[in-house]
Amino acid sequence: MTSTPDNAQQSASRLYLTMRGVVQSMDDVIPGKFEITKDGIVHDMVSPGGPHEVTAAHVSRRLEKLMPDELLAHNGTPDVEDEPEGIMRHPDVMVIAWTDLNVEGSIDPRAVVAAIEIVSCSNPDNDWVGKVRDYPLIGIPIYAIFDPRTGTGAVFTDIHSTPDGPRYATRKDFVYGEDVTVAEWTISTDGLPRYA
Repeated sequence: MTSTPDNAQQSASRLYLTMRGVVQSMDDVIPGKFEITKDGIVHDMVSPGGPHEVTAAHVSRRLEKLMPDELLAHNGTPDVEDEPEGIMRHPDVMVIAWTDLNVEGSIDPRAVVAAIEIVSCSNPDNDWVGKVRDYPLIGIPIYAIFDPRTGTGAVFTDIHSTPDGPRYATRKDFVYGEDVTVAEWTISTDGLPRYA
């Protein structure tokens, strides 16, 4: 028996919905954060705290001081989800319009202006590898990473087509202490905490 594209797509959709059900059932039972990637379920075993949360709060507040009132740098729920791609992610901070946040369920990733991640100690590849791959696939135009392990980061932009699917064409690295531009807003990285 040969598999047609429609059958393969239906099978992928069923697998994704099964993974989403598993993630939702474990969210309140098992500590940490669960996301669904192109490679399957990722579990960041340690709930973020300390420097991770302080960095997210600083970045959010610094951005919101510069952004127009119709946007916010949100660091809460819900997830961003692209069911056809089989991806459900939870950015630490997302720049989004108030109207696009005011929905039931997950956020359409194409409504996100920028996704910002604070690298965790327990699973840095999730931010530096997995999300660099997944965010352009689901149409998030700007992805910024702040890494308290090293006091460095990067901003990825300019999604373009490749044989492996959409990818970011531009990467701008920064070190803590420098100003960094996310979308059209430039913020300071002075005083951001580091992991001990």
